[in-house]
Amino acid sequence: MYQYTDFDRQFVRTRAAQFRDQLQRNLAGTLKDDDFRPLRLQNGWYIQRYAPMARISVPYGELSSTQLRVLARVAEEFDRPDPELLAHAQATQGQIEGGLKAPPLRYGYGHFTTRTNVQFNWIPLVRAADVMELLASVHLHGIQTSGNCVRNINSDHLAGIAVDEVADPRPFCEILRQWGALHPEFAFLPRKFKISIAGGTEDRAALHWYDVGFQLVRNAQGELGMRVSAGGGMGRTPIVATVLREFLPWNQMLNYLEAIIRVYNRYGRRDNVWKARIKILVKAEGQRYIDQVEEEYRQIVEVDGAPHTITPDEFERVSRCFVAPDTAQRPTVEVRPIDASERVAFERWLARNVTAHRDPTLRAVMLSFKRPGYAPGDATAEQMRAAADLADRFSCGEVRLTHEQNLMLPWVREADLPEVWRAAKALGVATANIGLLTDLIACPGGDFCSLANARSLPIAAAILERYQDMDELEDIGEIDLHISGCINSCGHHHSGHIGILGVDKDGREWYQVSLGGGDGSLLSGAAKPGKVVGPSFGAAEIPGVVEALLQTYVELRQGHERFIETLTRVGHEPFKAAANGARIPNLPQEIEGLHKTPGYARDVQEA
Repeated sequence: MYQYTDFDRQFVRTRAAQFRDQLQRNLAGTLKDDDFRPLRLQNGWYIQRYAPMARISVPYGELSSTQLRVLARVAEEFDRPDPELLAHAQATQGQIEGGLKAPPLRYGYGHFTTRTNVQFNWIPLVRAADVMELLASVHLHGIQTSGNCVRNINSDHLAGIAVDEVADPRPFCEILRQWGALHPEFAFLPRKFKISIAGGTEDRAALHWYDVGFQLVRNAQGELGMRVSAGGGMGRTPIVATVLREFLPWNQMLNYLEAIIRVYNRYGRRDNVWKARIKILVKAEGQRYIDQVEEEYRQIVEVDGAPHTITPDEFERVSRCFVAPDTAQRPTVEVRPIDASERVAFERWLARNVTAHRDPTLRAVMLSFKRPGYAPGDATAEQMRAAADLADRFSCGEVRLTHEQNLMLPWVREADLPEVWRAAKALGVATANIGLLTDLIACPGGDFCSLANARSLPIAAAILERYQDMDELEDIGEIDLHISGCINSCGHHHSGHIGILGVDKDGREWYQVSLGGGDGSLLSGAAKPGKVVGPSFGAAEIPGVVEALLQTYVELRQGHERFIETLTRVGHEPFKAAANGARIPNLPQEIEGLHKTPGYARDVQEA
């Protein structure tokens, strides 16, 4: 993984010290809230429904065991609400209509996001500077996680180890992170801006759902370059990105990105927050936008002298910071054989949670953080410490966050897999459900987020509890289920084979269901937004709707067709009919609304 430099260390510590000064002045009343707001957002601090939320950057998802233990310490020591605040928050949760219970509010945990960041929901603002200084001690921070800036640079969770990799994307991610962190064109964009870079032939980074995507490719001459796309995004208007260039020489990445940003900054809508994303500009202008970018790029290269060309020396400098572990030097693990009683469960886990590695003696192992009793992607302090121990024992001290809200051990010896399985099983993260229905994605929703129209977590909890039979899950097969609590789409509902979106109707919680989305991966299919099946549903109806959709698939599938394949073959109508047939009569009269706190949209532009 990336080895931090002296500059990295000094920069993060300096930023933490600056934030302490800013916070102290705000608490003392000498720095007004409106002036402090962009400063706290620059460091990853939001004001949520009940308390501040800290979003911690994990560039391209890589974490050392040391960093994970510090995150565990943050969860244990700082993610602790005042008892009166917790009691108030819990009292406002109530129950969702039709008897669907809202799970008790938790604290003392970290939440893995679809941007491969980590969030904490209960840290008092007065302790924020202490948290940032503790994080800085292990090179962690909240820079580029919030605000109208270039957000955390994202990549494929198998970066650097994938068998289908054209080239390792992580050095390019890191070059971009360093170059863009303080870039003036990137500091005050019309809206948040997300970039992803992938190196495999399979798109495992959802590139076409990002504002800018770089896919590493080789041309007919074997030269390394990038396919560049722009204008992707979910939200109120889901749009799949447009390819701007089929082949860009790799060393021109920064010059071309600056051209993209310049044109966006010049013409992007600043008069309407809902029209300010680059996707709106690209869709509206079409070829004219591409032509403007190409002309700006020509000016940068021919007139300005291509100032941001990545030199071989610079690429080599950054590449040297990514050090593969010496797997031969780690201690030998005593491996007990798998006995007959364990065989079925172990083989199922191998098939679902273990992935091939560029080194044929190694494997990448997924730890599933999708289990009953916990929100998807939530890890307690104890679980994070235990995962760090697993990383030290079996993965050379490294884990990775995935945009599916799981943890991955990237350096596991094939011979150690039985013991890894036993250890993961003891921790409760060995469920063999990767790619299956219960490997669902969900944002925190209205339980925590002040922007949400509805709660996501009770819906996720009901589905997780209903589908625990592994034979049934295997029979249903591979399927993407994504849940978002509002149109900001942090749960990526648009790209789900089944997408669930919380909507507000007359101050009450409702849920819109869509079908047929894709994120670009082999499992999901080509990037495209799902189609809404009809009028929204009440919360109590959603488990029955999901069951009806799955039953329709089982009845209509042919051979080994997956859900998305059957849906594509037969069309949406049978599924729409099944979903609408699952409605509960007279439910609207029973709905209890989600109570919004005053000023709930305070940070809407930066969400």
